[in-house]
Amino acid sequence: MPIYSEGYRPYIGTRDPTGRAWLVITMAGVRAVIAKRGFIVMLLVAWIPFLVRAVQIYASVNLPQASFLDVSAQTFRDFLEQQDLWIFVITIWVGAGLIANDLKSNALQIYLSKPLTRSEYIAGKLGILVVFLLLVTWVPAMLLLFVQIALAGSVTFVVSNLYLIPAVTLASLLVVFSASFTMLALSSFSKSARFVAVTYAGLLFFTQAIFTVVRGATGRTTLSWLSVPASLDQINDVVFRLPARYESPLAVSGAAVVALIGVSLIVLYRRVRAVEVVG
Repeated sequence: MPIYSEGYRPYIGTRDPTGRAWLVITMAGVRAVIAKRGFIVMLLVAWIPFLVRAVQIYASVNLPQASFLDVSAQTFRDFLEQQDLWIFVITIWVGAGLIANDLKSNALQIYLSKPLTRSEYIAGKLGILVVFLLLVTWVPAMLLLFVQIALAGSVTFVVSNLYLIPAVTLASLLVVFSASFTMLALSSFSKSARFVAVTYAGLLFFTQAIFTVVRGATGRTTLSWLSVPASLDQINDVVFRLPARYESPLAVSGAAVVALIGVSLIVLYRRVRAVEVVG
């Protein structure tokens, strides 16, 4: 009986385009989160402010005596600010264990021992958190614009305030990416998701407390950039063409947010390390 060679054989299957590995991580992570019933309930509760604003729009359009409820740029700015609580909750719920759990189970070594780069891994984890944060910020805010058009029966408001579309988008992305990068950086420091959650909450509350103390002592708000939430509020007020609420220069508040994201990226680059195989 002849014996055939069982040596190397070239791969004859299909290959996925490079650069899409992060999407697999994101999709798997999103499916894992939405499988939790408690999280779905929380998301539904997070959309209650959207329903309230939709009723406000309906009243302002159909009830002359409700003119004080007229929709403006302030309406959308206030809505996004109301969602800060849910941004905080979702960031902790979804983000605290994104990298910490992989460190705990040594899964990070498995991820990066495959043809998966460090950047793809970080992007995949980032995508999970970004998806859910946009679901409670940008998505409902944009839907409110469509609700206004549908109830008013015209596009007059949107045409007159066309800047609201990029304003809502920019403000949402700024808050979402600031929270996401900060949480991922903290998650890469510990194997305990609970510790990461406490650290993230402590960072926000501590910076806000420092600003509050300085404000109370000096009676000035020029150091609002010391607080992460205050810096974001200062920038987003200007994005919506509203008066800035603090005395701190916009450039300084912007630099503080950029520095936060930059430091987070450096931390992620240094902490997410393993054997990378270039394929």
